[in-house]
Amino acid sequence: MPDYATARHNMVEGQVRPNRVTDSLIVEAMETLPRELFVPKSLRGMAYVDEDLPIGNGRFLLQPMVLGRLLQEAQIEPGDVVLDVGCGSGYSTAVIARLANTVIGLESDPELVHKATGLLAQMGADNTVVLEGPLSEGHPPQGPYQVIVLNGAAAAIPDGLRRQLSDGGRLVGIEQVSAFMGKAVLISRFGDAFSERELFEAAVPYLPGFEPRPVFEF
Repeated sequence: MPDYATARHNMVEGQVRPNRVTDSLIVEAMETLPRELFVPKSLRGMAYVDEDLPIGNGRFLLQPMVLGRLLQEAQIEPGDVVLDVGCGSGYSTAVIARLANTVIGLESDPELVHKATGLLAQMGADNTVVLEGPLSEGHPPQGPYQVIVLNGAAAAIPDGLRRQLSDGGRLVGIEQVSAFMGKAVLISRFGDAFSERELFEAAVPYLPGFEPRPVFEF
């Protein structure tokens, strides 16, 4: 039987910490949560490798080093309400639940909504809820949010999603520059103004609804 505890430890020491993730709560969450349960059974042996893992229906679990660094840069506080966009099978929501007061996981795939809800209940993450809806629209009824996390790439981050941030709120995600290149960004809100800071290079799959718009040539 695979030694998942050792694999988790090696993931943290070999991927997460070297990527400038120093927040002890993030490190502890990623070293204790059973990531293997959030991927298909056929891929459990690969649950701790340093790459994006397919979880079905064209969706992926972000590689550990990217997720850990995004959460580090978001600077999630214990009282924060967080919107986790594209939460997939719920792993990112489970990690964030160890950091924040409340986490709303948003997912457009009904199968993943069901799976994430069950796994989060299994993890005892009673400060979470998973809702179904279009990812690019966010979820205004529960806003504003102190933090919004995008679990995938976006050709552009919608203005409507930015405006679901509270004053002083932070959004982290990957803006895709080309098919093979992307950049992690931190967007902060100050009143009606927004600032954007590039964090590090990363290339991850697009989230549904965040793909580039077709360009028509004549």
